[in-house]
Amino acid sequence: MSLKQESAVDIFSKNFNCAQSVISVFCDKYGMDKETALKISGGLGGGFRSGDICGAVSGAVLVIGLKYGHCIEGDLDMKRNCNSKTIEFLNEFRAQNKAITCRDILQCDISTPEGMEEARSKNLFKTVCVDMVKSAVSMLEKSGY
Repeated sequence: MSLKQESAVDIFSKNFNCAQSVISVFCDKYGMDKETALKISGGLGGGFRSGDICGAVSGAVLVIGLKYGHCIEGDLDMKRNCNSKTIEFLNEFRAQNKAITCRDILQCDISTPEGMEEARSKNLFKTVCVDMVKSAVSMLEKSGY
């Protein structure tokens, strides 16, 4: 496990969500302080609290935006490049992990009380979610982030 993966897992173990755990280990490199990274990604865990896009994926997409994000009016090449990098990451994550949504990854819907209880009783947040954080960080590292 890389140092960034270890750091992200450590952050996740301190009750930060998966998106926070991913972006916080890359933010400094792209000019964002850790506190801002943690705040801006605070609502993304648990698939936007709805079981949708995995927070580890969302955190990684924020990292992609920090590096390649479109920020100059009219610069469509920059916009296309960021879109391309995002799609590339999503496709790779899906290929490696079979899904990009929390409900598909966890095989339960954590947006419902019953699904949340199932995830907790099966210890999915400490097993599957940790693996998704490690996967997202590893993929970013391999891509040069």
